[in-house]
Amino acid sequence: MYAELSPKAAEIVAHTRSLLEAGGYNSFSYADISAHVHISKASIHHHFPTKADLVREVVARYRSEAREGLALLERQLDDPLAELTAYADYWSTCILGGTSSFCIGAMLAAELPTIPAEVAVEVTGHFEDLTAWLTSTMERGVAKGQFRLQGSPQIEAKVFMSSVHGAMLAARGFGDPRTFESLVKEAIKRLTPNA
Repeated sequence: MYAELSPKAAEIVAHTRSLLEAGGYNSFSYADISAHVHISKASIHHHFPTKADLVREVVARYRSEAREGLALLERQLDDPLAELTAYADYWSTCILGGTSSFCIGAMLAAELPTIPAEVAVEVTGHFEDLTAWLTSTMERGVAKGQFRLQGSPQIEAKVFMSSVHGAMLAARGFGDPRTFESLVKEAIKRLTPNA
C-alpha cells in the first residue's frame, strides 16, 4: 500500500497519470501540470521534488491498483477464461469510453532507454507483476481444460500481454477504439481449444 496524499498532491498525481498515458515521460513538464492544477511549479516541487519522484509515485500507485484489480478478478471469478475476458473487457471499456486509452506501463516501456532508473524499476515491475498474474491464469486455464497453449505458460502470458498492448497501439494508430476489442478477442480465441 502507499501513503495517503494531500488533496493537491493527489490532483497532481491524477493529472500526471493522464499526461503519461497520452504521451509518456518526455511529453510533459511541471509547467504543464502547473497550468492544469493551478499551482506554481515551485509548489509542485514541494510535493514531488523531481519529475522522476512524481512519475515513480504515479507508476507505483498504478502497479498497486493493477495488482489489486487482478487479484479481485481471480477471487470473484475463479475462472481463468472469464478472468482474461474481464481483463480485456476492462481495457475495452476504458478505450471505448475514453477514460483510459493506453497502459502507462506500456507507454513508459517504450521510453525505458531515456527515463530515470527509479521510474524504469517500477515499469519493469509492472511487466513482471502482469506476467506473473497472466502466467498463473494460463496455468490454471490449462489445468481446467480451458486453454491450449502453444508455448510455456510464461511465454503464452507474455504473448497475450503483447497482444493487449499491441491492440492498444493499433486502436490508437487507426483512430478506432473498436480495433482493440476485435484484436483482443482474437488473442483470447487463440488460447481456447475450440478456436
